[in-house]
Amino acid sequence: MRILVEVTEAAARFEELIELVLRGDAIVICRDERPIATLMPIAKTANAELGFLELAAEGRKTVPPGTTSDHSDLYDEHGLPI
Repeated sequence: MRILVEVTEAAARFEELIELVLRGDAIVICRDERPIATLMPIAKTANAELGFLELAAEGRKTVPPGTTSDHSDLYDEHGLPI
């Protein structure tokens, strides 16, 4: 269920809103009846650091060890960004 809550009410009922999020409800925090934020759970399997390291390792597979870049591929023949 999607629940709309004003900022002041969200501050007063934060613990309860956390429980609702864990239950699966979507909490939308509003200011002056306009949505400004969403309260949602962090995925249990999400590990940002591990994901980053896996992507970094994957990206380096095609690059020979010790290779560096001068980033010339980001600029045209006049030195302007592409």
